[in-house]
Amino acid sequence: MKIILARLSLFAVLVCASIAFMSASPSSAADAGVYRHVVLFKFKDTATPEQVKAIEDAFAALPKQIDTITGYEWGTNVSPENKNDGFTHCFFVTFKDKSGLDVYLPHPAHKAFGALLRPQLDKVLVIDYVAKQ
Repeated sequence: MKIILARLSLFAVLVCASIAFMSASPSSAADAGVYRHVVLFKFKDTATPEQVKAIEDAFAALPKQIDTITGYEWGTNVSPENKNDGFTHCFFVTFKDKSGLDVYLPHPAHKAFGALLRPQLDKVLVIDYVAKQ
């Protein structure tokens, strides 16, 4: 009887741990394998706050214009480590898969955004990856 109770207790602990782990996971199983497009900008010293704001707004408008974008967020550097190498803006664009990026890159709205951006851009860093759990 003690062995049965011990096994049931172990089983209950494993079930609870599994449920806790799954609910604490930052993304659901449906998000597994999504394609992430991370873009960092360093603007020229001559870029005005108004020009930078126009670029921020234009990037934020892309998800409404390109339907393969499934997620979008951005922010400016707030790290106290001072290791940003002058990059101030980070944009995080999500696609269901790589085919979403393949639609995005040549899209006229993305091309127009690039034309607005390039005159004010000093450096850009782009990293794409497939999300893993």
